[in-house]
Amino acid sequence: MTTKLYKNAADALEVLESGQRVFIHGASSTPLRLIEGLVGHADRLRNVEIMHLHTFGDACYADQRYAESFRVANLFVGGNMRPYYDGDRVDYLPCFLSEIPALFRSGQRPIDVALMHLSPPDKHGFCTLGCSVDVALEALLTAKTVIAQINPRMPRVHGDGFVHISRVDHYIEVDEPIPEVAPAILGDVELAIGRNAAGLIEDGATLQMGIGGIPDAVLKALHGHRHLGVHTEMWSDGLLDLIEAGAVDNSRKKTHRGKTVSGFIMGTQRVYDFIDDDPSVIQARIDWVNSPHEIAKNPKVTAINSAIEVDLTGQVCADSIGHRIISGVGGQMDFIRGASLSQGGKPIIALPSRTRKGRSRLVSALNSGAGVVTTRSHVHYIVTEYGVANLFGRTLNERAEALIAIAHPDDREQLSREWREIRAS
Repeated sequence: MTTKLYKNAADALEVLESGQRVFIHGASSTPLRLIEGLVGHADRLRNVEIMHLHTFGDACYADQRYAESFRVANLFVGGNMRPYYDGDRVDYLPCFLSEIPALFRSGQRPIDVALMHLSPPDKHGFCTLGCSVDVALEALLTAKTVIAQINPRMPRVHGDGFVHISRVDHYIEVDEPIPEVAPAILGDVELAIGRNAAGLIEDGATLQMGIGGIPDAVLKALHGHRHLGVHTEMWSDGLLDLIEAGAVDNSRKKTHRGKTVSGFIMGTQRVYDFIDDDPSVIQARIDWVNSPHEIAKNPKVTAINSAIEVDLTGQVCADSIGHRIISGVGGQMDFIRGASLSQGGKPIIALPSRTRKGRSRLVSALNSGAGVVTTRSHVHYIVTEYGVANLFGRTLNERAEALIAIAHPDDREQLSREWREIRAS
């Protein structure tokens, strides 16, 4: 099919048909104008399944008024999807991030139409997937039809995300800002967690971190470190501070030495300006980035992930509050395992000792319905603002004692009592 330019999203999306499966590019590459065009066709469409990771903007296609037109199989339930999640019409598909490309390739959930957000073609005709290569590359490569919005403000990012314009069937041109994520405001709890976690990180370590207060606090505490490397699912402004400070130079990595490697990037315009056409920044397909085998090739891989709650045996719930899904499996297990297999690696789960409502996040038993994202046998380090518990090589009782010691002081007696009752039962 010949690549065709349209004046607006509504016209470009005329090819959509009822019963199709539509993938939407996610994170900072969310194609907002194409989503508007998609919703504009709701009256004529029926039973269209939408799939995506975290997206930005108002996910109005998930609203009940479009129930006959659209249903959603979330690969990650972001903040904009949580109000709509009902476990039926708007559902969640649990899958390791590293395995989602294989899901698309397998034909078990084939993509009919991929809605993408691309940087403009260069003189050779190559666009890039910009801020989000992750699973989007495989969705684009396997989709029967590719529809794109091409935006001069989308960074041109090196790595696996180059796409020749001839692979795009229909496109529109837009000129609008890329969605931004402001850095988290760090409180005393986050800063204390950051210092405790940073104490585990050695010079020359290869880092994996997420986004938010705790990852930013850890990164803030690493400015005195040297020769750090980055092989991570994603990164944001907190890491850029470390790169500019000289703490990150990627000089000790075994794969892509000298390069900051990730699957997607979310941050402020400052980050987008930095990554634009910078050959030291590589965006790669997520089945490679998140492969435990590839992760483990680097030295001293230190994976920093968070959790909603952790029980006293070390089971980690990171995707739900009870039965209510609030995020997804993501790549936590990919990196926890990869870090544990790395020479000198350290898998870390870092979390506040309490919720904002004062409930302990270290619990004798997970909430009913809570999903175990990381098993007790995979967990090594648990970090709170009160210290570090190394669970590797410890019995269940030794683990419980170590975790109670880093719980909020006001919760320790209750946790000890509950643990004694569990042992006695």
